[in-house]
Amino acid sequence: MILVKNIEKKFGKHHVLKNISLDIQQGKITAIVGPNGSGKTTIIKSILGLVKPDSGDILINGRTILGDHLYRKNIGYMPQTASFPENLTVKEVIKMIADLRNQSLDINPNLIEILNLIPEMDKQIKNLSGGNKQKLSACIALIFNPSIIILDEPTAGLDPVASSNFKQRILEERMIGKTIILTSHIMNEIEELADNILFLIDGKIVFDGEVKDLIQSSGESKLEKAIANMITENTNGTYN
Repeated sequence: MILVKNIEKKFGKHHVLKNISLDIQQGKITAIVGPNGSGKTTIIKSILGLVKPDSGDILINGRTILGDHLYRKNIGYMPQTASFPENLTVKEVIKMIADLRNQSLDINPNLIEILNLIPEMDKQIKNLSGGNKQKLSACIALIFNPSIIILDEPTAGLDPVASSNFKQRILEERMIGKTIILTSHIMNEIEELADNILFLIDGKIVFDGEVKDLIQSSGESKLEKAIANMITENTNGTYN
């Protein structure tokens, strides 16, 4: 579904991505993890078209995305921290984004219900808690029925019920063939959700494969310990 071929990216003297190639499979949840500054965000922004690689290519369904923008209609994106116009209501924000995307709304009442957003629909953004803003961001990521879903720390700030319900919804989206990219600092969450894991250190891929294979190869029983061992072997042991 998403093929990244030999991409390189520098910001000034900082070499962020170093000949990165990967194949993100359809119908799978792929987790991208690594220490801060490892290149996770740059890969995601490159797929979203927000960063242009210095070299290499990114293809979705066999077509390059470089110089294109229409492919973004098929992507649902939940950033780690969302920002919306403070004076608009939740309902108005959803309509505004639908207008910007030039896509009709197909609101799934179940999605709004499992996130407990129904009581918030007529509230202005400035009156929402941080958690409810995250719920709105989660809703927007899925509300246009995208074939590709990119989630950056998706459960951060969500209450336990909303977090559990949203994770179940993510698994359901995978079951119907969606391509899902996930970043999270919560290793238990990745172990619970992800099929594959891409581990980056200093702009290079140090592991690309199934989560269970990473755990088994480390000799550990939990992903968190396996990741900690890999970081210790490749860095000074710091993971932020």
